[in-house]
Amino acid sequence: MSEYVVGITGASGSVYGIRLVEKLARKNFHVHVVITSAGKQVMAEEVGTSDFFHAIKGRHAKKENITLWDNDDFTAPFMSGSSAPDAVIVIPCSVGKLAALSKGISTNLLERTADVALKERRRLILVVRETPFSIIHLENMLSLAKAGAQIMPAMPAFYHHPKTVSDMVDFIVGKVLNLLNIKHKLFKRWKVQ
Repeated sequence: MSEYVVGITGASGSVYGIRLVEKLARKNFHVHVVITSAGKQVMAEEVGTSDFFHAIKGRHAKKENITLWDNDDFTAPFMSGSSAPDAVIVIPCSVGKLAALSKGISTNLLERTADVALKERRRLILVVRETPFSIIHLENMLSLAKAGAQIMPAMPAFYHHPKTVSDMVDFIVGKVLNLLNIKHKLFKRWKVQ
């Protein structure tokens, strides 16, 4: 069974991470979830709770496929190169976390896990959520892209004619699933009429 680590940071857009975990777990992948303290604060504001399992209640996620880790828990097996996950996705990725990752800072579980993904040449996807970008943000993205990370700003498209916020969330989550080579039906693919 493939294993993924999904990190949720303090950038706006916690619903992206919640929806990605739901979709991965429903496809019978094992998903390790790491939420930063700022991520919990933003999640409480955006979805009404900082309790991850309460946030996915009613979403038909297979909870048995999800393990929630404390960001200060350095016993997680996936923080070692000998047990690296198939991919690490930070969604949403704050520009503060982006800066730490671009400098190789590993002061907590999420940072160490992303660092391991880079050093082991595993997939690291960073769904950056900020606007506008400063030159510092752009340089940090470039640095991480050169190191092997895939940078995917949370920028929904409109060619699939979204009708709800959920449609726009699904577009971003679907693009992440595309990068992971996981089939989905979250949005209609580009097709000229």
